[in-house]
Amino acid sequence: MDLKNILPKNGPPLSEVNKYIEKYKNDLIVIKYGGNVLIDRNVFNNFITDLYVLNKLGLSTIVVHGGGPRIKRELEKSNIQSKFIRGLRVTDKNIINIVESVLIDFNDDIVENLNKKGSKGVSIHTKNSNIIGVIPEAEELGFVGIPTSVNNEIIFNILEQNKVPIVSPLGLDKNSQTYNINGDTAAMAIAKSLKARRLLLMTNVDGVLNKEKKLIEEISSSEILEMIKNETITEGMIPKINACLDAVNNGVTGVGIINGTKKHSCLWEIFSDKGAGTLIRK
Repeated sequence: MDLKNILPKNGPPLSEVNKYIEKYKNDLIVIKYGGNVLIDRNVFNNFITDLYVLNKLGLSTIVVHGGGPRIKRELEKSNIQSKFIRGLRVTDKNIINIVESVLIDFNDDIVENLNKKGSKGVSIHTKNSNIIGVIPEAEELGFVGIPTSVNNEIIFNILEQNKVPIVSPLGLDKNSQTYNINGDTAAMAIAKSLKARRLLLMTNVDGVLNKEKKLIEEISSSEILEMIKNETITEGMIPKINACLDAVNNGVTGVGIINGTKKHSCLWEIFSDKGAGTLIRK
């Protein structure tokens, strides 16, 4: 395989890539592609390229995508005001139908573009090979679910064919009712269930910053809890960080928080010595 033809020019150095292909070749990598990273089409295309490269280099990658901004846009078109409790969208019967169709639509978009690039993506959502079983998170939130089970077998079958599972953060309860799931929570549940080597959370921030606003390249769970306590980590970052801690304490070797708006951040995180964001380990 000629790496030069596969790797993008502004990706990580060849010498490092070889080393990491060996390191990860029997492992699973779950990538959460966040809603806020998705708006810019250049960023989207860049991500599709990274997925294609990972697939061509033989790494087993599972993608879980968000869709917040797209959902917001569709709800506004229908004049529906969203209400949030603890950062989660209150989701009634009407909203869940819109959320489901937006997320499935976006899922198809990723699969279609990955196929065009030359790798094979496979859609996983509530209307096609659903893998996530849920229970309601809280009554006041409506159709917002907490994952209770993940069907690993469906994922393994897709990976064995050298294809890329693309998963919407949706699940079904025991009555086959669709529920919306927070994207980080869905990605974490899948990464834990698969005992993934890496969970990458692609966001629009560089990673975890210290009090001086400098990037922390690697950090342990106990150091993170300290940062929450002294309020270095606040607000919107806290649910994300809690998802990371849950993952590393339940069988995921490491979680990376990386800036998805930066060119080839996935490749830099996986295939380079310096990484691309913050790596959280147990």
